[in-house]
Amino acid sequence: MQEQVNEKTVALTVKGTKLTGRLLARAMNAALRRMKQARDAPPQGKQTLKQLAKQNAGLSNIEITDQNIKSFEPYARKYGIDYALKRDTVSTPPKWLVFFKARDADAMTAAFSEFSAKTLKRNAAKPSVLAQLNRFKELVKNTVIDRVKNKDRGGPER
Repeated sequence: MQEQVNEKTVALTVKGTKLTGRLLARAMNAALRRMKQARDAPPQGKQTLKQLAKQNAGLSNIEITDQNIKSFEPYARKYGIDYALKRDTVSTPPKWLVFFKARDADAMTAAFSEFSAKTLKRNAAKPSVLAQLNRFKELVKNTVIDRVKNKDRGGPER
């Protein structure tokens, strides 16, 4: 089991009628070149704070107190923002810090404005379930219940 964890395998598929040594060497070189390009490419989208700081672009941050931070991620992806999330545990209500590159500031404000507008619209359109429940409790409490039994139910004669 340990050997399987330590070994890395690479699958290489080559189309050809005859597989020569030169063809295999070229295919391996192309595969290694692509793997190196993928490794050296800077990460996009959500990253760690350390990865974001390595890009030497200058960092800015915004505080968010919203508990549903995951709903912000589609907007950041839409605007192509590289960002990192960090939770501030010192404050009593937990706050989130969103770090992003300074050059992405315009895109970040656009993404945040769209995110906040959508959130406010959703909250205004959908009333609170607890508020509705309390309102119905008051209605039931205020209704007069007729506790006199009605003997003329209109059922079959006995």
